[in-house]
Amino acid sequence: MATIKIPTPLRAYTGGNAEVNVAGATVSAILGDLTTQFPELRPHLFNGEELRNFVNIFIGDEDVRYRNGLDTEVEPGDKLRIIPSIAGGR
Repeated sequence: MATIKIPTPLRAYTGGNAEVNVAGATVSAILGDLTTQFPELRPHLFNGEELRNFVNIFIGDEDVRYRNGLDTEVEPGDKLRIIPSIAGGR
């Protein structure tokens, strides 16, 4: 089992939970478990079957996009974070 940290703006879709225990051997499976537990979260993370461009998933300090993306392996006890990109300014 791994733990995934939920950013404040998305906690409304996880019952206010800041962290959720999730099961899976890959990032894809982890996110599948997360969105099974909290179906309202899915459209905020995915566009169809693809992870939204502004959603970044980290294991420790590593962005999984620079590893194997959603196929990145997850070890029991890993700490994952969802970090939404923020854009703005002029």
